[in-house]
Amino acid sequence: MPAADLTRIEAEQRARVVRSPRYDIRLDLTGAGDTFRSETLVSFDAEAGATTFIEACTTEVHEISLNGRSLDPAEASDGTRIRLDDLAAENELRVVSTAAYTNTGEGLHRFVDPVDGATYLYTEFAVAEANRVFAVFDQPDLKASFTFTITAPAAWTVLSNAATPEPTTAAAGPEATDAVATWSFEPGPVISSYIVAIIAGPYAAWHGSARSVDGRDIPLGVLTRASLARYAEPEVMFELVQAGLAFYETAFGVPYPYGKYDQIFVPEYNWGAMENVGAVTFNESYLFRSRVSDARRERRAMVVLHELSHMWFGNSVTMKWWNDLWLNESFATWASTLATAAVTEFTGVWATFASDQKTNAAEQDQLPSTHPIVAEIANLADVEVNFDAITYDKGASVLKQLVAWVGLDAFQRGVGAYLTAHAGGNATLRDLLDELEAASGRDLTRWSALWLETAGVNTLRAAIETDASGTITAARIEQSAAAGHPTLRPHRLALGCYELGDAGLTRTNRIELDIDGAATEVPELVGRRRPDLLLVNDDDLTYAKVRLDPTSLRTAIDHLPELTDPVSRAVVLGSAWDALRDAEVPTIEFVRLVIGSIGHETQSAARALALARLELAIGRYLAEEHRTQVAAEAGDAVWALAELSEPGSDTQLQFVKGFTRVASTAAHADVLGSLLDGSIKLAGLGIDLDLHWELVVARATLGAAADEEIDEALARDDTAKGRLLAETARAARPDQAVKDAAWHRVATDAALSNDLARAIADGWQRTTQPELLASSAPAYFDALQGVWASRSFTMASLIVKRLYPASFVSSELADLTRTWLAANPAPAPLHRLVSEHLDELERALAAQARDASELSGTAQ
Repeated sequence: MPAADLTRIEAEQRARVVRSPRYDIRLDLTGAGDTFRSETLVSFDAEAGATTFIEACTTEVHEISLNGRSLDPAEASDGTRIRLDDLAAENELRVVSTAAYTNTGEGLHRFVDPVDGATYLYTEFAVAEANRVFAVFDQPDLKASFTFTITAPAAWTVLSNAATPEPTTAAAGPEATDAVATWSFEPGPVISSYIVAIIAGPYAAWHGSARSVDGRDIPLGVLTRASLARYAEPEVMFELVQAGLAFYETAFGVPYPYGKYDQIFVPEYNWGAMENVGAVTFNESYLFRSRVSDARRERRAMVVLHELSHMWFGNSVTMKWWNDLWLNESFATWASTLATAAVTEFTGVWATFASDQKTNAAEQDQLPSTHPIVAEIANLADVEVNFDAITYDKGASVLKQLVAWVGLDAFQRGVGAYLTAHAGGNATLRDLLDELEAASGRDLTRWSALWLETAGVNTLRAAIETDASGTITAARIEQSAAAGHPTLRPHRLALGCYELGDAGLTRTNRIELDIDGAATEVPELVGRRRPDLLLVNDDDLTYAKVRLDPTSLRTAIDHLPELTDPVSRAVVLGSAWDALRDAEVPTIEFVRLVIGSIGHETQSAARALALARLELAIGRYLAEEHRTQVAAEAGDAVWALAELSEPGSDTQLQFVKGFTRVASTAAHADVLGSLLDGSIKLAGLGIDLDLHWELVVARATLGAAADEEIDEALARDDTAKGRLLAETARAARPDQAVKDAAWHRVATDAALSNDLARAIADGWQRTTQPELLASSAPAYFDALQGVWASRSFTMASLIVKRLYPASFVSSELADLTRTWLAANPAPAPLHRLVSEHLDELERALAAQARDASELSGTAQ
């Protein structure tokens, strides 16, 4: 059942009626069935005589009383909302209901560990899912204190936003099979409902502390499922929080605003992590049960610091409505990158930001569904689809530009003043801009209008004129914009002049300047010798697409490994990737650039990203006429790089993992099999659990892994993750009946958990024969409206995104998609997701055509 919806107008109206809510919630989690008992007592002030409603997504409502007056549940509740008439100035509402556990990662998720049979519970309340567990005014500006009394098996650990009390023995309910206890929490901090948390189960736990700038010792916790305890690395998690807390307190000038900080790894999680106050939940993929690349460890550090930054920005000071969601997520993305570079071993993380986050943002910003960073959010469905690269990555990129514009010191002073002025409350973009203007002395109204309130990404390129000797006689930066989003913006950026020499490509001059409008002259370049490479947006200060002049592009392609600065390399590679996606360069040229340079890349995250883009370029953007040959050659090249890598190095591990993703021939399958059986060994490389699975899934994709091979891998790893990977391997096999069955299972079996559906869909997508996915297209479009109407957002969007045959790049699929879009303008979020598929498909068709023209010699 979808949770209760809410429009912005309804939220604004209710906020004018309801004030100062306080919740006392009792939950009985002792039963073994699919439901639990929920009792909510909410006290609130209101406009006397007014009418409002409260959300309560229930399976059954047993009792409703308002100010001592009983309400008929059949009349007052529709299963998602309870109507409240004739309010008093001071009110007390009691709701007793039966609510349902979920297996979709929404509301109160219930999971049984196949290793030991233990049951684990956790909540996920963003965007507005708290009402699946208790009655609540589920909107961010009605902050409240939540007091929980939770009855559960006595052997469990129970956490919430407040400190965990000592449990007391409780009387067992009729369905309880073990001893039970009750945890009576003190009132929690005043927060929004979407960052309330409950975690319960036999979690393994470790404890530490961090010293706050105000002298407090903040209790820290790390928790995992018992079966995963040996992978916890609590010392790493504690060190990250200790260093991050000190960094943020200094940067913002505000002490940590809460009383504790627990980090809980939870199963079947939809997000990377969630910033619940004092009880942050993490995806178990950040528990490393096998060796991982440095890029993956860097990513975990960034996620930990991202969530920690939310305690100030998003939790202590929260948006009034979801149109300012970006204030939470963009800031946390920027701040966590700053902190990661400052307090961890991953000092080159700004290169990752340039190559990954900014590229993701530009790709999203060119979709038909692009939107301003400050988005128009009419209802909760709009919020769900706006957890995207605009809200996270473009917003963070624009904040980086703002920091370059006003200066880091002024920016941090302004943020600190904003956090102090609005601590514990709600705020808007205007509130933040006021403080930044006061700190910097700059008027940011026009900047905000151009950067935050309009959509689209600009393109910047250098136009250089020289005389016969190669001396620059004129230089300017030209700025353009897409016709549909024509805004030209002010940019603070740097130009880097690089010369080829014995030390590689060395920067000999750097010019930092402000540009605005369609063209900005650069007189500082006039009279200088034209550099071998003129890099626009050197140091990655602004957010824009970059195009190199022909001379610079050729230098970059031929000498990319000689460019020693990782951020500069990221800017160049990002420009090449974007040009490929715009069909400005043939795909084969990008493939050659990656193969020729990746062996020299020193940054783990950059290698990982380049390998991922290589995989996508081969599978989606290469012309059909030479895809098989180029894919085989690329696979050979990546394997050769693995063999040549230093034994036991991060580089070796990444190239072996990359090879499992681009392997495409029978010979490649044999190499994979030889790694599995030990007949091929690479010095320093261990075939651990996860790498074993990657080899098996890759062989299954190529039709080389029989059922027995998958079964044997599962016997080695009969865990929750092992079972999911076995499902992926089975669905990856290149057999039409297998593919059709996998697609049908995800599309129609409502009993599948979120992670199981994802695992099967991932296997269905894995193929070197895209035509195997084509048969599902008619059924996909036939199912969309019904799926969207009947499934939760998580499951509906999973089906819409993952069951589209995207790798089947064809005009036939494009025609089917256009026909469906024309006939189905609503619901808008569904239409948006399908339109994004079409845009990506049209890009792939254009890129293939450009690549084919290069082959035929017709490129102009």
